[in-house]
Amino acid sequence: MKTDYTKLPKVELHLHLDCSLSYDVVKQLNPSITEKEYSDSFIAPPKCTDLADYIKRAIKGFELMQTKEQLRLVTLDLFKQLKADNVVYAEFRFAPLQHIYKGLTPEEVVQIVNEATTEGIKTYGVDAGIILCTLRHYTEEQSMQTVSLAKQFKGTNVVGFDIAADEAGFPITNHIKAFQFANDNQIACTAHAGEAKGAESVWETLQNFHPSRIGHGVRSAEDTSLLHFLKEHNIHLEVCPTSNIQTNVFDKIENHTGDKIYQSGVSMSINTDARTISNTTLAKEYGVMEKNFGWDKAHIKKCNLEGIKHSFASDAIKTKISKLIEEAY
Repeated sequence: MKTDYTKLPKVELHLHLDCSLSYDVVKQLNPSITEKEYSDSFIAPPKCTDLADYIKRAIKGFELMQTKEQLRLVTLDLFKQLKADNVVYAEFRFAPLQHIYKGLTPEEVVQIVNEATTEGIKTYGVDAGIILCTLRHYTEEQSMQTVSLAKQFKGTNVVGFDIAADEAGFPITNHIKAFQFANDNQIACTAHAGEAKGAESVWETLQNFHPSRIGHGVRSAEDTSLLHFLKEHNIHLEVCPTSNIQTNVFDKIENHTGDKIYQSGVSMSINTDARTISNTTLAKEYGVMEKNFGWDKAHIKKCNLEGIKHSFASDAIKTKISKLIEEAY
C-alpha cells in the first residue's frame, strides 16, 4: 500500500457488535476454546454461499452475550479493537432481543451495553453511539418493542434504529409501523438494503422506512435513477467491501460497485460490517479500495468526512471529528 492507513483517524458507521468478538474475549468467556475452533466458528471463509450463510457465524457471538458481564466484556473488547484501528468515532449496532435467553430483559440488555459504552468511551477515548436493530424475520410486535427501546434510551449513547438480517428471505411488511414510530419520534434511522437483493430493495426501503442512511446499498448502482435519487436526497450509503464479496453480492472485488458509487457523487463511507466474521479492520478495507480501484488519501478523507457528517452524533462531536480528519489527511 502507498499509504499507511493504520495511523490515520477513522470513522465507522456500519459495525455489528455480535459479529466482532476477538479471540481474546472469546477465550475469556469460553476458556476451553482453541484458536482453530475460534477460526472455524467465528470467522467466515472468503466465500460464503450467500448472506444467510455468512450470518450463521453471528450465532456463536450472541450465544456468548447473554449475561451482564458477557455483554460488558464484549462491548469493551470492541472499543479496544477500535482504538487499535485508530477509529475516532464509531456507531455499532446490535439487536437487544437476541440477548434475553438467560433471563435479562430487553431493557437490561440495552442498559448494560449503554453503560459499557460510556466506560469504553472514557477508557479508550473513542467516541461512539449505539444503534438498536430489529431483524427482518421479527414480528411487528418485536420490531415495535425494539424501536420503543430506542425511544426509551434516547439521550444516552443510543443514537438510532436499524433493520438487519436477511432481506432476501423476508419482506418489509412487519416493520413499516416501527419505522413510522421512529420517524414520528425523531429517532435517526438507517436500514440494511441493496445487499442480498437488488436496487428494488433500496427503493422499497426508502419509500416505506424513510431512513437517512442505507446499510450497504451497493446494488443501488444497478439503477442510475436510484443513484440520482440518493444523491438528490443526500442519503448516505454505509459500504462494506470485504463483507460483500464474502456474502456473494459480487463474485470478486474487481466487480464491487463502491468506486462507481463514489464517482456518481453519492455520499458514502467505508466500513467493516463484522470485524471478526470478515477478519478485517478499517485500515485493511481502505487498502482494498486503494489496491483494486486506485483510491488514495483524498478518497478516504472524503468518505470519513461524509461518514461523520451523516453520523447520528451530536453537533459537538461532528465538529470535533471533522476537524481531526481535516488535519490528519
